[in-house]
Amino acid sequence: MTGRDEATELAAALGSTSWQPPRVTPLDRRISVDRDSVERGLASLVLTVVELLRQLMERQALRRVDLGDLTEEQVERIGVTLMALEEQMVGLREHFGLAPEDLNLDLGPLGPLLPTD
Repeated sequence: MTGRDEATELAAALGSTSWQPPRVTPLDRRISVDRDSVERGLASLVLTVVELLRQLMERQALRRVDLGDLTEEQVERIGVTLMALEEQMVGLREHFGLAPEDLNLDLGPLGPLLPTD
């Protein structure tokens, strides 16, 4: 028995004379899709992931510096790289009109994705 036969039998049992499948309209008619909001939302998601990775890399670098695992040259190179990445993030946030708090997803009971320190 197919799903349509079951629906027809159910409609007959409920006293309806015939079952008609629901009318489906194209997605763009049901959902208001704004190119700018989609672009901004995608940029926000991508930048959130990049910011999370940047913060994790920064913490790892600080741990390694504290442990003394790195040479002075490595410490300098990491510092310059992290500062350049932060500058790029600021530029991209400004380009898409996003504030730093826009990148911090609320995970409900788990709290915010990014630390707020």
